[in-house]
Amino acid sequence: MSKEILDIQNLEMTFPNGVQALKGVSLKVYEGEFLAIIGLSGSGKSTLLRSINRLNTPTRGVISYKGSDVLKFKGREISTLRSNVAMIFQKFNLVGRNTVLTNVLMGALSRTSFFKSLFGAFAKEDVEKAYEYLKLVGLESKAKTRADQLSGGQQQRVAIARTLMQNPDILLADEPVASLDPALSHTIMDYLKQINKELGITVLCNLHHLDLVKSYSDRTIALKDGTLVFEGSPEKINEDWFKEIYGEEARKV
Repeated sequence: MSKEILDIQNLEMTFPNGVQALKGVSLKVYEGEFLAIIGLSGSGKSTLLRSINRLNTPTRGVISYKGSDVLKFKGREISTLRSNVAMIFQKFNLVGRNTVLTNVLMGALSRTSFFKSLFGAFAKEDVEKAYEYLKLVGLESKAKTRADQLSGGQQQRVAIARTLMQNPDILLADEPVASLDPALSHTIMDYLKQINKELGITVLCNLHHLDLVKSYSDRTIALKDGTLVFEGSPEKINEDWFKEIYGEEARKV
């Protein structure tokens, strides 16, 4: 077993409106693995990811990242955490009028002075790295193209390259293919898997479709009503487990 990178213990999250999104969730995540998180909408998947990099602040529990409890982090520590534990969202959040290259370079803002970033004066090594990541996601030829001229799948690949500019060791992907045509889903997942294997970045990915889970994840956990109900190989999710996770009336897509 690889070295442990995250140790989450008894995590609870109750929102101000009284909704309890997480109810004592505990799990470990290991360096270099591709972990899929499944469950119905409202099961707590997004809340869990957003708690790991402190976009949410859980009510109680422990999230140990490389031995430090991130729930005790403040200010600059949280900013650093979000660079190391970066996130890809359903929405691409690109600046449409800017070029693809500029959008990718925005991932380096945390180490670029305000005035340099204002005039697009990014370090040479950051520009070289941006081209490297664009090549990795198959978009090197689109570097000078405006982001709003790209397809949805291409924009998500730009968002992935931008996230890689943060030099993360964990990548949190919150439904990264939810807003894409199903035909493009495998393309995006192929790039995430390539990043996972070639760069050694640990990936935690929220997904809905079991075919993607079984094709790409090393290990899978399932949440239901804020509790962890399954943990193991995705191949073990048989018909009985499917009904346990999604309900008796659910059907596979």
